[in-house]
Amino acid sequence: MRIVAAGVSGFLGTELTRKLAGAGHQVTRLVRSEPSGPNEVLWNPHSGDVDSSVFDGADAVINLCGAGVVDHRWTHDYKHVLLTSRINPTRLLAAECARLGIPVLLNMSGISYYGAHGMEIVTEDTPAGDTFLADICVQWEAATAVARDTGVRVVNMRTSPVLGKDGGSLPKLALLTRLWLGGTLGSGKQYFPWISVTDQVAAVIYLLTHPVSGPVNVTAPYPVTNKQFTRELGKALHRPTPWIIPGFALHIVLGEFASEIMTGQRALPIVLHESGFEFTHRTLPEALAAELP
Repeated sequence: MRIVAAGVSGFLGTELTRKLAGAGHQVTRLVRSEPSGPNEVLWNPHSGDVDSSVFDGADAVINLCGAGVVDHRWTHDYKHVLLTSRINPTRLLAAECARLGIPVLLNMSGISYYGAHGMEIVTEDTPAGDTFLADICVQWEAATAVARDTGVRVVNMRTSPVLGKDGGSLPKLALLTRLWLGGTLGSGKQYFPWISVTDQVAAVIYLLTHPVSGPVNVTAPYPVTNKQFTRELGKALHRPTPWIIPGFALHIVLGEFASEIMTGQRALPIVLHESGFEFTHRTLPEALAAELP
């Protein structure tokens, strides 16, 4: 397949493009800094500046664009960055898919779409929540409508936190645990959906060629609570995790984002499961054994 990919400079995108190239696919990366290789093309999704010829003959577009939700404190300005870094690239890529008739658009979204649901199981049929991140996800997915309305097969990948040794939250959490600083956040009863980077990448590649469309929970089949996650991480690293970090302390350090991590989603990958996708790491201990740095 000939694939145009955006937002793939991070650890997840790097692993994805490596796997795609290894499987014989031709991947052109849209980048916002000066291209450093023959398969990179400069673009500016905020100004709408992109060379449309890059999409000629493309079989699919993959969009992973979006500023990190934990990279900065959520000031008014950074909340604007969180929104526009997702909406603007999506609108531009969806419009190109619609205009050129590109058959497939795989667009990142987030499991935060569902907001806070406590112990309740959430599936792709569960309505959107009312949190800040849920509202971003709603707008993010809505930005793909122009492509869907013209017959493009659009997949909105509602992705959970990705566990991998080369990026994301796992290396930081592992370091704290190795330093005997691991602990539960608040009550620890909030659910922590997760997926290994191995399964995340495999799911994206799977969705390229299987007749799935609409929202897809890209998350492991057995979500755990924060307390369970902390205990399993400590067990994997042979460290105790006795500490409890109270909610008020998280709010002091993280601001509004603390409210998001004190809730959580018990999300299940119903669409992936029913379509026939097979996970390599179904349980958290399996994932930690494979992905810990």
